[in-house]
Order: sequence, then structure tokens, then C-alpha cells
Amino acid sequence: MPKMTFVKQDGTRVECDAPLGLSVLEIAHRNGIDLEGACEGSLACSTCHVVVDPEWYEVLVEASEDEEDMLDLAFGLTHTSRLGCQIRITEELDGLVVSLPSATRNMMVDK
Repeated sequence: MPKMTFVKQDGTRVECDAPLGLSVLEIAHRNGIDLEGACEGSLACSTCHVVVDPEWYEVLVEASEDEEDMLDLAFGLTHTSRLGCQIRITEELDGLVVSLPSATRNMMVDK
């Protein structure tokens, strides 16, 4: 089974099983990783924002225009930022490393 690693805000690394076809958001929730996903993966918020390790960023399928629009709302946006709900695990992503940003911005709650 593929694996992936979450790097928490304190630098702690958590390696998890990453079943094929699941999103990074779903894997986080299955493993008790604090990644919000307020819209439950429907691409309507940016609370599942993750920062992809640079060596993995180019391996990912390119972000859609809708994802790019949501990322514009993310706190702490970087050039390797993606939404966890939009990254689906494939064989090529075995070993993927993502970092959790220091905060999220939930437009529905943060008004």
C-alpha cells in the first residue's frame, strides 16, 4: 500500500497508509490529522490547504481553475500550495510529503 507523510506545524512527521484513490483530506481524517476540510471536499473552501514538498509538486496532476480560485483564499499560500481534497493518491504518489500550514481561513466562520 502507498504511504504518505504529513508534517505537522511543530515539525512532527506522521507517516500514514495512503490507499489508492483516496484524497489527502480523507487520509488525514482517517488518521486523526488536524486538517479541517469544512466543505467536506466539495471544492467550496480552502480549509484543507496543504503545502506539498517541492520534490512532489511536479508529480501532481495540475490544479484546476476552480482549485486555483479557492487557493487564492488560503492562509499562508506558497508556490507549492494545493487543496488536500483535490490530491488523489496514485501509485506515482507513494511517499508523498505535505506540510500543514500554521493556520487556515474559513470564510464562513471567520466573518
